[in-house]
This record gives sequence, structure tokens and C-alpha cells, in this order.
Amino acid sequence: MSCVFRSLSTIFVAIFLFTFSITSTEAYDALDPNGNITIKWDIISWTPDGYVAVVTMYNFQQYRHISPPGWTLGWTWAKKEVIWSMMGGQATEQGDCSKYKTSPPHCCKKTPSIVDLLPGTPYNQQIANCCKGGVINSWAQEPNNYASSFQLSVGAAGTTNKTVKPPKNFTLLAPGPGYTCGPAVVGKPSKFISADGRRVTQAMMTWNVTCTYSQFLAQKTPTCCVSLSSFYNDTIVPCPTCTCGCQNNATHPGSCVDPRSPYLASVVNGPGKNSLTPLVQCTKHMCPIRVHWHVKLNYKEYWRVKVTITNFNYRMNYSQWNLVVQHPNFDNLTQIFSFNYKPLTPYSSINDTGMLWGVKFYNDFLNQAGPLGNVQSELLFRKDKATFTFDKGWAFPRRIYFNGDNCVMPPPDAYPHLPNSGSRVNFSILTLLMMYFAFFLLFE
Repeated sequence: MSCVFRSLSTIFVAIFLFTFSITSTEAYDALDPNGNITIKWDIISWTPDGYVAVVTMYNFQQYRHISPPGWTLGWTWAKKEVIWSMMGGQATEQGDCSKYKTSPPHCCKKTPSIVDLLPGTPYNQQIANCCKGGVINSWAQEPNNYASSFQLSVGAAGTTNKTVKPPKNFTLLAPGPGYTCGPAVVGKPSKFISADGRRVTQAMMTWNVTCTYSQFLAQKTPTCCVSLSSFYNDTIVPCPTCTCGCQNNATHPGSCVDPRSPYLASVVNGPGKNSLTPLVQCTKHMCPIRVHWHVKLNYKEYWRVKVTITNFNYRMNYSQWNLVVQHPNFDNLTQIFSFNYKPLTPYSSINDTGMLWGVKFYNDFLNQAGPLGNVQSELLFRKDKATFTFDKGWAFPRRIYFNGDNCVMPPPDAYPHLPNSGSRVNFSILTLLMMYFAFFLLFE
């Protein structure tokens, strides 16, 4: 019997570990279930020794964008292909092209890495949707600017439409890790509309590659946290201690910076200043981003919330930032001040999720840690008498994302409670004590 029990225990542990391994790397996002980056590899013409292709990345994610320093796309060639020339992008390394005596190719590497060109690139080196420094906006935030393209002339001796093979092992850094790309599959040939809109051409062949994002693969620790407060309680619920790391100088020296340090400027501008690894202000939570939700005012038919986003990262300015908030009263949002707003409906007809982002040229740029490293707005909600309450933390959000990453919420039992519930408890304890002393005096 004990052997059977041990065998069952082993099986249960194995199932648990297997399940954990799946859930810890899965790319499914409940608030954006169909979000992905789709790469289209369109062969637009054949050449004597290969073909010319246009490669386009489409960001079909509702709120996750590619921020500076931009994307890096890589793959492995199926044969002995080389890149003769490029427009709208460039390979980061040329590789060994020594066997070419004249006019060496743009890139001879078996595993090239491609980056976007910068704004201001000469016009004769550009194509449509290129030269944005690798920055791609999210689908919901700016639907007219969600693609990035480059063109390359591929050399592969003897390649025809019957022998050509797609690249393998696609990788996407955007700008860091987190994306997993599937294999290239044959798709419906893409169509292209001329600049004057009077002619449509079609690709000779199209391959599609789908890349999905996982926050677990992107970083080992969270990147943001949420703190809470309200007008009806003096308690300010902070981000949980060590949410994104701990101030442990023994194991991670220099992981944070004291803003009062006289050497602050030299530390921030020192070695690694261009690194994607955050250098944060020393706090108890150690998160690069904190979102504070304050229940500000209560009216007869409305209630008001103030949202503040604070940047504690000395190495990052967040351009085109966005916030996704899930709360049941978003179906009755009446007015929002100094932020843009768009409802998201991941659950069909249920409107409980809103996307917020800054107003262009006003507060769409979140500065690095310092006096100007925050943005804020206020939201005015109309009360639904059937559901509205300040009791049991109802006024606080269920979930918050910053730039597509899920922020850590405080534990529910720490939420600010209504004063009347606390006073009832105090009164009952006081009553019991008075009854106890009265009983003691009576029978003394």
C-alpha cells in the first residue's frame, strides 16, 4: 500500500511540475487573447540567382508595443543564401564574405540579425513603413502605425519557385526577450497597392510567421506594482515589499540608487547606462514603475479616481506608454482628464477593461526617475446603484498592466476598509470589555 501511495505521490508531483512548467512560459493573455506579431515574408520578384523579398512585421497586440531601441529580427537560412542588398533595414554584422572578390554582399552570415534604420535615413534607402528606429506602436493605441518593413535581395544559386525554402528559427527581440516565433508557413499571397491607389500587384509567394509574447520569458521579476489609497481611510497601501527585488547589496551591489546621493549623476551616467537592465531608485518594492490608484471623491451620482504613474527607473524614458485597467465600473466611465481612453472588450460584451495612454506632445512621454518622472489623470465614474459600493475593496482595480506587463497588486486583505466597519469592530470589543468589568465588579 505504501508503495502505491509513493507512486501516486510521484505522479502527482510530476503532473504539478509539468503544469507549472507550461503555465510559467505560456503566451496566452486573457485581456488580449488574439494578440501577436505576424511577420510576412513576401517574395515580390525573382532574380537570376535568387529573389527580392519585402519583410513586414504587423503588431496585432492591443496594448503591447515595441519601444526604443526597437526590434531585432533574426533567422537561420535554409540553404546557403546571402543578402546582396537591403533597403529600409540593415544587418548588424556582415559576416565572412571573403570568397566574393568584387562587390561583396550586404551580409553573408548563416544567422543574420536585422534592425530598422533610423529616422532621417536618405529617401533612396527607404521603403514604406521603415526607418522608425524599430519602434512599432500597438494596434489599439495607433492603428495607422503598427507595421515595420524592410526589403532584401537574396542570393541563392539555382533558386526557383519550386526549390525556394523559407528561413528557419526566427527570433524577435523587441527590444529584449519575451517573444517566441513559430515556423514559417505558406500563406495567401499578399497584395500591394501602388502609391496612387490605381494598381494592385501580388506577391509571388508569401510565408507567415507568428510570434507571441510571454512575460515570464521576458524577465525573471515583475516590472511594475500597484499601491492604493482612498479618501475614507488614512491608510496608504504600498506596493508589497520586494515586489520586483530586494535591496541586497551582498548579492546585487549597485542594484538601486539613493536619490539623495551626491554621486547620483555619476552612477546614472556611468557604465551600463544604455543597458536594458533597470537601475531603480531605492525603494521597498524596487519596481521600475509604480501605479497609484486613489479613490478621491464621492458624489451623489458619481465617484472620482486619481491615477498616478511614477517612473523609478534611471535608465528608461517610456515613450508611447499605456495603462490597461480592469474594473467593473468602466462601462459607466463618464469623463477622463489628460489621458486618452479606449474600451477593450476581451470578454465579448462585457465592458470592464479600459486602455489609457498619454496625450501626444503633452504627457505621452514618461521621464526617467526624478522630479518629472510621473504622469497623472483623474477618472469620473457614474454610479450603478445595482453594483456600486465602497465596501470590500470594490472601488479598486482588479488588474493593471503597464506597457503590456501585469503589475503586482497588494493582497486584498490589505485594501483600505470603510471606517464604519472598523468602528463597529472597535465598539463591539469595547462593549465586551465593559461588560467583563461590570460582571467582575458585580461579583467581587
